[in-house]
Amino acid sequence: MNDAELREKLYFIQKSCGAVPGPMDCFLVLRGIKTLGLRMKAHCENGSKIAHWLRNHPKVAKVYWPGFEDSKGYTVAKQQMKGFGGMISFELTNDSVEEAKRVLSSTHLFSLAESLGGVESLINHPASMTHASIPREERIKNGLSDSLIRLSVGIEDAEDLIEDLKNAIE
Repeated sequence: MNDAELREKLYFIQKSCGAVPGPMDCFLVLRGIKTLGLRMKAHCENGSKIAHWLRNHPKVAKVYWPGFEDSKGYTVAKQQMKGFGGMISFELTNDSVEEAKRVLSSTHLFSLAESLGGVESLINHPASMTHASIPREERIKNGLSDSLIRLSVGIEDAEDLIEDLKNAIE
């Protein structure tokens, strides 16, 4: 590096936080990079199909996905991304925790998960999972409704995923 002070700061972080991956981690990164483009293409295509399908479903009140032109983040997403991804959030017309949990427990291809972002499709309910410790009034004030559901759309067949959501929502 050409900045000795920055180099020392980074070196300290590297030593104190263990910022150097092990050999197996490096191998896995190298292996995964080879198919990253294909996986991201499937993730984006599936995300688009599912976001549009959800938006047209009568039991879905709102869909949050940056690929919609009327989305708050559309302009920035269009500039920064080749596709709009498969991270989608939606609210049900029946805005209740019970209805959201019913939908979550009715999926077969979407796995319930706290964290999102694998190659498999995952589903999450912030009100009862990641944000359960936040009082309801505070969650609602910050836009986290009782029926908000988050999806990380994987690379499975999009029609199979839509059918799974259709059966769960209906």
